[in-house]
Amino acid sequence: MPRELVVEIRQNPSADYTLLPRQGGPGDRPGARGAEPLDLKVSLRRHGTADLLHMAVNRAGVREPLTRGHHAFLDISAGRLLQLAGRLRWAWKQQLVNHPVVDDDGMPLDYPFASAVDLSAWMPLARSRTEELLEEGRYAFEEMLAGPGRDLAELRAFLTATLTEEGPLRVSFDSDLHLPWPMMAVTAGQGEPWQDFLGYRHQIEQTGAAYPRAQASYPPRTRAVTSLNTDSALESVGWAPEVRKLLEERTELTVRTESTRFLEAFSGAVLDEDLMYFWCHGQFVANGSLYAQLSVRLSDPRDIDADLVRRLRRNHQDVPDALFRPFVLLNACFAGQSAEAELEHLGRALVELGASGVLGPQIEIPQVFGAEYAFAFLDLYLRGQATAGEITWHLARHFADVYRNPLALTYSLHCGIDSMLELTP
Repeated sequence: MPRELVVEIRQNPSADYTLLPRQGGPGDRPGARGAEPLDLKVSLRRHGTADLLHMAVNRAGVREPLTRGHHAFLDISAGRLLQLAGRLRWAWKQQLVNHPVVDDDGMPLDYPFASAVDLSAWMPLARSRTEELLEEGRYAFEEMLAGPGRDLAELRAFLTATLTEEGPLRVSFDSDLHLPWPMMAVTAGQGEPWQDFLGYRHQIEQTGAAYPRAQASYPPRTRAVTSLNTDSALESVGWAPEVRKLLEERTELTVRTESTRFLEAFSGAVLDEDLMYFWCHGQFVANGSLYAQLSVRLSDPRDIDADLVRRLRRNHQDVPDALFRPFVLLNACFAGQSAEAELEHLGRALVELGASGVLGPQIEIPQVFGAEYAFAFLDLYLRGQATAGEITWHLARHFADVYRNPLALTYSLHCGIDSMLELTP
């Protein structure tokens, strides 16, 4: 006997056949503009188990040489390149953040780069310090590509010429060495010293994490779901109260100040947040191993590191209904850094677990600047009109051009150049 079946539509990706299917490959994740190809892809990998590095450069829409694409073995070793990266980060900390204004006797009067966001009042000093860091950034970039050989010379010429274009290009550095790419620089003959930094000129991300598992598609929300994971001692620093107010007014916000609440939420199969914000301290801790790992702390002394988050979610990796896909703003010291090959990177682990991208500073960032940067980024990202790559590029220019402060260049994307909050009207 025929009967009417009850059908429940759980997903409607075509919006009743009014939208084209999402463009992009298997690596495309929800919340990303998968239809827009990258302008430039730079692959930098160790060759086998040796300290030898191989680089390949591919530009979309550009005819490659007749015989093959641009690629070469670098003359510099992986160890030496990591040393240069560490030196560049150290220079930004010592020559900018920790640089004082002194009196006639050479005694420190103030540390403007650590205590203020607007450096217009210290313009001569800000310019001279930025010019010094620009030379450090050029040195690191040029040393990375230096050496004899026709293959390397052709690659060097092509990559340098491409990165000195007006842009902005959308550039992905696919590498198992985490380097401070936005803080490197080229010689483009611009007027202001900060205009030659790669992060000022182009949208940049660092990739290289393992493929995340495929997650089910989901309908956009009318209101974003977010979390603030913070140390309560930092709640009143700079613009931190304004950041919390922004999240409270424009999102469904969960605030976690204790590691127990965070670990409980992270252990669940479904942690469905659009954005996860960390406003806390970060440091490198050995944790009983031979190599230090980046860890963050909330209000209690529990270290949250890459191995811990992997352990908590290891049983959910192949579960079809499990969900973890936020964009993560990791506003903690050293959050974007992995200074040696063996240092485990928390951002990389979050991406491997499903995060659409991680944004964090490469150095120990002043708290006053970090809070104001977070407000500026979140204000733009929560509108759902721009990608994380577009916003980080815009903020690098904004803080440099308006406040004469280059510190926004220390924030780097680990994946996520196309991450964008998708909301329904």
